[in-house]
Amino acid sequence: MKLTVFGASGKVGQEIVRQALAAGHGVTAVVRARSRLPISGQDLEIVEVPVLDDPERLRGAVEGRDAVLSAVGPGSRKQAGSTAPVTRTITAAMGLAGVRRLLVVSASPLGPVPEGQPFLLRTVITPIVDRIFRENYVDLRIVESELADSGLDWTAVRPPRLLDTPATGVYRTAVESNLRGGWQISRGDVAHAMLAMIGDPATFGHGVGVAY
Repeated sequence: MKLTVFGASGKVGQEIVRQALAAGHGVTAVVRARSRLPISGQDLEIVEVPVLDDPERLRGAVEGRDAVLSAVGPGSRKQAGSTAPVTRTITAAMGLAGVRRLLVVSASPLGPVPEGQPFLLRTVITPIVDRIFRENYVDLRIVESELADSGLDWTAVRPPRLLDTPATGVYRTAVESNLRGGWQISRGDVAHAMLAMIGDPATFGHGVGVAY
């Protein structure tokens, strides 16, 4: 497949690029600065775009691709609110190019609390986390809401706490649900899940929980 990856220089983005190349896919990596992506390969094209605010400028990076994957997200709480405008530009570029398949990284708090979740987690821990990262989650809710109205074949992958550990390829997924006891997952396995979902129509138009 031919894939375009936004947020390619981030931790999840780099995992997507590496795994996609290893699987034999052609990858176009869109980054703000080439120096931030320490990956090379015969099937890798790096497109440097310092500011992601012009759909026409991004059109060439997505045209003719089978899917677009976005690992764009705030690097800190101070950057909350940055994801929705960038995703809006990406979807507009896809509309110009006639590309339909889009997968984005979201977060598990946007999904429903699974049945049987422990009382302490449900009533204490989850509300605290929601309050601390409230602005980040508001940003991601805007993303998912706008994707629902986009007409694209989109999927929002919703991981819980992210780990910097190697990908295992062994994890659980749930369409429109979070996973009971799913506290964490590696960034490598988030990338693995996103790549695995590209051709899965059961995930089109849905948020998908992913966790160990």
